[in-house]
Amino acid sequence: MRARSHQGGSGTGAPLVKSPLDKDIDRPLGLGRQEAGDVWRWSAFGARHLVGGLATICILALAGVIALREQPFRTPPQVVVSTPEAASAQAAAEPAPTYPSREGGGASIIRVPPPATEGGEMVIRDPSALGHNPLVAHLPDRELIEDTEIGPLPVRAADGRRPFDTYARPWSGARGARVAVVIGGLGVSQSGTQEAIDRLPPEVTLAFASGGNSLDRWMQAARRKGHEIVMQVPLEPFDYPEVDPGRNTLTVDADPVENRDRLHWALSRITNYTGVMNYMGGRFVTDQAAMAPFFGELQQRGLMYLDDGSSARSMAADMAQRQRVPYAAADIAIDSDRDRGAILQKLDDVERTARARGFAVATGSAFSVTVEAVTTWVEEARRRGIEIVPISAVANDPERS
Repeated sequence: MRARSHQGGSGTGAPLVKSPLDKDIDRPLGLGRQEAGDVWRWSAFGARHLVGGLATICILALAGVIALREQPFRTPPQVVVSTPEAASAQAAAEPAPTYPSREGGGASIIRVPPPATEGGEMVIRDPSALGHNPLVAHLPDRELIEDTEIGPLPVRAADGRRPFDTYARPWSGARGARVAVVIGGLGVSQSGTQEAIDRLPPEVTLAFASGGNSLDRWMQAARRKGHEIVMQVPLEPFDYPEVDPGRNTLTVDADPVENRDRLHWALSRITNYTGVMNYMGGRFVTDQAAMAPFFGELQQRGLMYLDDGSSARSMAADMAQRQRVPYAAADIAIDSDRDRGAILQKLDDVERTARARGFAVATGSAFSVTVEAVTTWVEEARRRGIEIVPISAVANDPERS
């Protein structure tokens, strides 16, 4: 009977296996049998969780290293196309870069020359990433500057880039009705200039009068706001000098060298513009002998010409084509009548022209009523599907046609 009781009442008669903790000498001091068993169970549980926690920390650390690594994980994806023809062309010569077409009628195409990589690989990049950074838009590109005694003059870069290309405001390149609005006379009135820069949408092109004041300061403010800009050059009108465009007017009877010097003075007043626009000039733009050297200078310096459309006999379009100068012409002057209703009606006429032809150009001056009307109309035109674009977007560029 005593032997049976040692088997713990098991009906099988199997011997009872004792835990080492069943012995008092092996049990931790101060713990009963149940408490000692708990210690071993909790120790195993803690060890498992400690190992799991360390594994989680290692995984998170590895993920952080991958996320913060500069290359190649944070570089925009590129599509690489390699062909035998590309390899041989790369080995022979590096092709000259080309720039977006700014003519009307569709999306701009950016052709990227093959980089200097082994195997002649051609890298195709996202064109939307090539836009000008507005944070530095007020800073001139030193490769596009000729330093002279009278000031900086625009010039083509050694790689062929033009101010017309570099300082142009990006646009969508989409098909559809496009309107370029150019507001001139900036720099003449300080308050009017400030209001135009502050209130006009950045898609509106601003034209600076060469005879204005504080032009460099105003240019920088306009560029920081995102505006494309052009320079207004005084050209001889009919009834000159009774009707006087201002200092250093280019005239029909002046020697070509004298007119060149006067043009250089106007061009040196600011930087970061895509081209020039005539200020008056009814007589000058009809004289071929005067216009030829004038357009020769624009071509040499990579600038466009914007005709304000005031002279029906202007030779500018033909001269621009012959001299390979980017060219645009205004369709309507919107504020010959300084009435808000009349200005809005003219802008509606511009919209109809754009819908019929694909694009249209409106010009005006930095009067308060003009600035207010244009600001209102641009917001409404956008909702009607009209894209407001910089003047360079609708210019005919013979070098890209």
